[in-house]
Amino acid sequence: MRDLLAASDPGLLRLTAGLRTAGAIALALAVLAPLGVPVTRLVAGAIAAMVATFAVREKQRAQQAVTLAVGLPVALASLALGSVLNSRVVVGDAFFVVLIFCAVYGRRFGDRGTALGLIGFQVYFLSLFVGASTADLPALCGVVAVAFACSALMRFAIVPATPAGIMDRLRQAFRARLGRLLAAHVALLDAGPEEADKALADVREGTARLHETALMIQSRLAEGTSDEAVARLLQRRIADAEIAAERLGLLLLTARSAERADTLTLHLPGAPVPSAGRLPVRDEATDQLRRDLLALRMLVLRPAGAGGTAVAHVRNRLLGYRDEDRLPPAAPAVQDVFRGIGEAARAVLGLRTALEGPQDESDDSPATARSREELEAEDAAIGSAEEAERDEEEQLTGLDRPTTRAAVQVAVGSALAIVGGEFLSSQRWYWAVLTCWVVFINASSTGEILVKGYRRLLGTVLGVVAGIVLAGLVGPHTWPAFALVLLLVFAMFYTAPLSYTLMSFFVTAALGLLYTLLHTYSLSVLVLRVEETALGAACGVIAAALVLPVHTDRRTDDLLGAVLDRLAEVTEAAVEQLSGGPEAELLDRARELDQALADLGAAVQPLTHPVTPLRTRRTTARYVVALLETCAYHARTLAAMAELLPTHPSIAADPRLRRAGRRIVDNVRAIAAHVADEHSGTRVVTGPSIAALLQPGDPGTPRYGRVTDRVLRHVQRLDEAVVGLARPLGVARRGPGE
Repeated sequence: MRDLLAASDPGLLRLTAGLRTAGAIALALAVLAPLGVPVTRLVAGAIAAMVATFAVREKQRAQQAVTLAVGLPVALASLALGSVLNSRVVVGDAFFVVLIFCAVYGRRFGDRGTALGLIGFQVYFLSLFVGASTADLPALCGVVAVAFACSALMRFAIVPATPAGIMDRLRQAFRARLGRLLAAHVALLDAGPEEADKALADVREGTARLHETALMIQSRLAEGTSDEAVARLLQRRIADAEIAAERLGLLLLTARSAERADTLTLHLPGAPVPSAGRLPVRDEATDQLRRDLLALRMLVLRPAGAGGTAVAHVRNRLLGYRDEDRLPPAAPAVQDVFRGIGEAARAVLGLRTALEGPQDESDDSPATARSREELEAEDAAIGSAEEAERDEEEQLTGLDRPTTRAAVQVAVGSALAIVGGEFLSSQRWYWAVLTCWVVFINASSTGEILVKGYRRLLGTVLGVVAGIVLAGLVGPHTWPAFALVLLLVFAMFYTAPLSYTLMSFFVTAALGLLYTLLHTYSLSVLVLRVEETALGAACGVIAAALVLPVHTDRRTDDLLGAVLDRLAEVTEAAVEQLSGGPEAELLDRARELDQALADLGAAVQPLTHPVTPLRTRRTTARYVVALLETCAYHARTLAAMAELLPTHPSIAADPRLRRAGRRIVDNVRAIAAHVADEHSGTRVVTGPSIAALLQPGDPGTPRYGRVTDRVLRHVQRLDEAVVGLARPLGVARRGPGE
């Protein structure tokens, strides 16, 4: 159960957010209720506690405390202004638009600016929701102060979360998800022809979830580790385990097929198992393969200190597959899987050492001892390496800055929502403004805003139905209603990263109960909520489409260009190091490539959404992203192998790789130039295979065997994938002599 929870919620971040927010509300109610505070102010305290909790997003506790301390006077000022301007329609509406602009513009100042802007906006909204007046202001200020204090107590004392603690839980999540991926590998091995596609989809999903966890760890390395050397070591071991697991899945897929499987199959959603595959054969080698995959999973999930002779025996056997003479008799493709298990066992050994410290070596076999020596040599090399300096990106200015553009768009959209909302309801027009505000959060293009607006409207409609049912069940009973609100708030924050529709559903259902508490509940109010939500979403889309628009095509092209630039950087640096060039910080660059690819994947969601009418375009977008994920996998593997050069005895530099790498990098940059300008006239150069380029020709050049087959295979596959990108992106191709 612990591993299941860790795998479903890496770092327990969603659980922590839900507990903190619901707990802060409960604590505020527990403090205010004995004082005889009216229900209206109890609702205000609950909302203020929620805002004070979810607005603060810094990772360091000291920074969180400063933001919370500064946020209180911001909240009190916003509350005072809301109370004063609530009865002044024109002036109050104009100020609300200015406040919205400032709140969004504050994002350019980082997490603290984002938090203060969010607090200012939400507390002003709170004053409108409870109908605050100047007479209520002193009492409401006291309620807000209590809410902030309860939020701080919940954050720092009752449900604390230190960067080191989050990092430990993320490590557990990585191991749990690695174990689930290995279980999916076993299912793929066992699957018959009818279950094969489902098993492959599970492997694909498990690989993506493992990669997601690796990126989460990468984003918190600086805060969650004691020093830079520990961070680099953990980064290296996480990358090794991720690459080994992904390679193992590809080898298993190949073992099922009559020919070598394409890496793209692991990254393209819906891609079937190769049709020329062999059915699972129940022979001795297959049974042993299954047992060893389960044994590898056991090694991954085995808790610290639960060792013993049996575990050591299993570990020694798996690591023995790194020796050719220890491989069991089987078909070459099946023997490749055993080799992959050996490399994965080595990655698990390194991961456990990095996470848990030195291990018991008393029962080590010669193969295990050699693996430990290799890992120790790598650790020493990692600890002594210096981080390479990277040039900072050029800062944008004016309306080209995303935060400024978004602030203008939200202000215009909110002005439209205020005007339209007043026509629908002079009392609850602010719901349209809130929807317009929310659909712009974390959205960067018109398409993303359209999808968010659609999801929010869907969640609101479903939430209205739930609100009607819950309000009928609760009736006039105050505390059961507050208890249900707490449950809905917890569910809202627990599901927020998973589904925007679910989050909107829980928000709307909770609002139905709050209206019941305020004695303003009616079916017409909830229907008005749907109308205001639809209006706010429409105003957001109109503002995004007409005011300084960032079309989805432009957004995705910019991000695609960034991915291609990162891919060229990683490939060039890795191949240069494999060719004998100077050392570089390759894993950091590889993770920058992964992050750029994750941003692109989020941006193309409007193009790949199931309801999009452009089916051909959706297929093309999914295919391009899958090809880029394939390129990133091979580039990431080359980067990891290049960093092994100083310590790994089976990898040696070969200067001839430089020529092969140059062709790949030139092709990537040619594609990037075409994406930036369709009339650039650049072309992708095709030619002989990488193996042909590396045939000995010049006197004194190293022999072919000095570079491992695996390096050549990844370079070759990367070359093929880059050339494959040319067709869907419309880049012309030419042979070397043309």
